[in-house]
Amino acid sequence: MSYQTIIFTVDGPVAVLTFNRPEKLNALNPEMFAEVRDVLNRVAAAPRIRVLILTGQGRAFIAGADIRVFLDLDPLSARRFAAEAHEAAFQIQEMDIPVIAAVNGFALGGGCEMAMACDIIYASEEARFGQPEINLGIIPAFGGTQRLARLVGKMAAKELILTGRIINAAEARAMGLVAQVFPAPAFMEEVRKIAMNLADKGRVALRAAKQSVDRGFDMDLRNGCSVEIANFALCFASPDAKEGAAAFLEKRPPRFSS
Repeated sequence: MSYQTIIFTVDGPVAVLTFNRPEKLNALNPEMFAEVRDVLNRVAAAPRIRVLILTGQGRAFIAGADIRVFLDLDPLSARRFAAEAHEAAFQIQEMDIPVIAAVNGFALGGGCEMAMACDIIYASEEARFGQPEINLGIIPAFGGTQRLARLVGKMAAKELILTGRIINAAEARAMGLVAQVFPAPAFMEEVRKIAMNLADKGRVALRAAKQSVDRGFDMDLRNGCSVEIANFALCFASPDAKEGAAAFLEKRPPRFSS
């Protein structure tokens, strides 16, 4: 299937979804949301894909929502637009496989929000992050007021959201928004290395680890640990658990089959 606003490629076990409106700094619009969700459905139905990378073409990851869309919004259509964005973000977050945001440039507004829906954010040293919606007389509407606070803490999130301040990759990493920062020339190469490393892990264990963190995060400790116990036990429904132990004892790389 051909797309108008994104590029989708698969290289072995790693798929890459590239936002592709570089002339608009990859600004989000309804067509892009529809195409992104189509790709996510394709990835979910493809067992050979074990890791998904999201990145942007040109100077931006996503520089925000397409502001021209806002000119035609009333409260009802604004609610529909935001709900559509939330569904896309939750679809990213709830993928069974790891999803990496490879933030190569501007990740502002909706771009920052889409990145935060991913499991891990890696940033080029040229990346910039922010929730500048306040400068347009609105607030973040694609999950920013919720995910940002959960990632960096309530006060830091309020400071960024209320001021609309844009931060660089180093500050984003210091506050816990970004996992690692890489030099721009080698950025995608480094991210692909990590993705291939993840792809070598057992699919069942990756899903169990991801779900344990996500589902337990908003629970009290005892209930969160109960989620962990259940997912640990589920790992033993896969031959990967026995293979991993055997490989360790035999001092060889594991050959996971899931």
